[in-house]
Amino acid sequence: MFKILKNFFDFCTAEDRRKFYLSIFLSFVQALFEAMKIPAIGVMVKALIENNVTGKTCLICLGIMLVSVIGSGIVKTKSTMLQTEGGYSTCAGKRMEIAEHLRYLPMGYYNANSLGRIMSVATNTMQSLENVATRVVMIVCSGIVTTAVITVMILIFDWRIGLVLCFGLALFFAVNSAMMNASAAMSKQKVEKDSALVARVIEYIQGIAEVRAYRLTGSQSRQLNKAIDENENANIAMEVKLIPFMTVQSFILKAVGTLITLASLLLYLGGTMELLTCLIMIISSYIIYAQLDTAGKYSALLRTVDVCVRNAQEILDTPQMDINGENAVPSSCDISAENIGFAYEERRIIDGISLDIPEKTTTAIVGPSGGGKTTLVNLLSRFWDVDEGRVTLGGRDVREYSMDALMRNYSFVFQRVYLFHDTIANNIRFGQPDAPMEAVIEAAKKACCHDFISALPEGYDTVIGEGGASLSGGEKQRISIARAIMKDSPIIVLDEATANVDPENEAELMQAVEALTKEKTIIMIAHRLKTVRNADRILVVDRGRIVQQGTHDELMAQEGIYRGFIQGREKAVSWKL
Repeated sequence: MFKILKNFFDFCTAEDRRKFYLSIFLSFVQALFEAMKIPAIGVMVKALIENNVTGKTCLICLGIMLVSVIGSGIVKTKSTMLQTEGGYSTCAGKRMEIAEHLRYLPMGYYNANSLGRIMSVATNTMQSLENVATRVVMIVCSGIVTTAVITVMILIFDWRIGLVLCFGLALFFAVNSAMMNASAAMSKQKVEKDSALVARVIEYIQGIAEVRAYRLTGSQSRQLNKAIDENENANIAMEVKLIPFMTVQSFILKAVGTLITLASLLLYLGGTMELLTCLIMIISSYIIYAQLDTAGKYSALLRTVDVCVRNAQEILDTPQMDINGENAVPSSCDISAENIGFAYEERRIIDGISLDIPEKTTTAIVGPSGGGKTTLVNLLSRFWDVDEGRVTLGGRDVREYSMDALMRNYSFVFQRVYLFHDTIANNIRFGQPDAPMEAVIEAAKKACCHDFISALPEGYDTVIGEGGASLSGGEKQRISIARAIMKDSPIIVLDEATANVDPENEAELMQAVEALTKEKTIIMIAHRLKTVRNADRILVVDRGRIVQQGTHDELMAQEGIYRGFIQGREKAVSWKL
């Protein structure tokens, strides 16, 4: 239990950790106020025994009780505010820290880790920590502190009853330890089922078009329902397994309370305890364990808290790419690769590639699917780090630049465009949040999207759906190009940017690409003849190697993949029904 509490506090930020520690200290102060009820009861009981109940006695007793209740209420309010502020602040900060950490992880991380798991940590896990964990942690800490204070007071008051109290605490924590061990595996399973459910819901929603098109609604619904049922069963199983431990814990505390009453009576009857002390001990036996009983029931959730902390920390502990290079400006935009190699898990994807891309030239990369084209471009733009060799920009290893300094030189237009749930204007100025509206409109005009944007109900202030769902593929591509034009980087990477565009939008999109790439260094992955044939150099990549390179005419003059690729495309265009 105490190790879990330590892990949670270590997970918190330094400032929020201080809030939790202060809250625990206030719990100690609250325990002192709560303990004042015992002397208040003692004053009244003494007066009753001596048959000397007066108005003064009642006022003294009332005064002590008022100080106890009011002081406890004020301190508890402050303590609760501190723990609430600390919990929400910690989780908000950790969400931002996770987002910032994910930004600099190798792209391969996202192939190995499902979107559902990452989203579950950023949403479910952090929400559990801010809504449940902080309260559980503070209830447990408060219960332990309060019981410890009262135990010390009882030991001072009468060491014999204090020993009985300590015996009860030993039994309680023994059972609690067994409960914590029993909840360890269950908590992990519960969090895993939470993540699996999130992943399945995301998959179902994102693939709803395919599900309906192929009439898989029933099949996919069964999988989603299965994930929901498994999540429900995991939660129920955890509750069922822990209820017996909670029952035993509660029984022990009540039994020890009864034992304190019997011990007090026996000591009184044996003549070794005064009647006043006996009555105070009997009355106290009903309130000593109140908060510890509550803490014991909630302590089972500490394992879930621990799993949540570990899952979040696992992401934060994933090694980032080295982003702490110099904030340098390259002397040129020449890009080179020197015998680079890269493997993902056991599969070697890039195998000894060397190339030179002079600035302000266009290099097209073509080849069979799975040959390593996208991986090569990712290495050239440092989405991944090479395992062997080196990639240079302006004659300098890309790893010597800070990540932000390096990325200032690159703009990307991907085949699959992602637009954010925001206004069109903000999506275009994504790389320059403070850019004026005039610059946004100018970029949109160059990207050939000003006209369709102006025709929308709110124009540039139109809020588009998440991922750009409310726009066509060509419209999303042109907004993506406008975003790249706004960034105005000297190197443009086009990854199949025109692959899925309909013929009606192709002319405008090509015009937008031309505006984007003017006087730039261009690296493109493409299959379309119009896009490839005018490149200054074409690289044919297959099985992680460059198997051919040259201009369109040079490659067409030799046997190989490229000529077969072009001839196949030409035949496909000529097909008729």
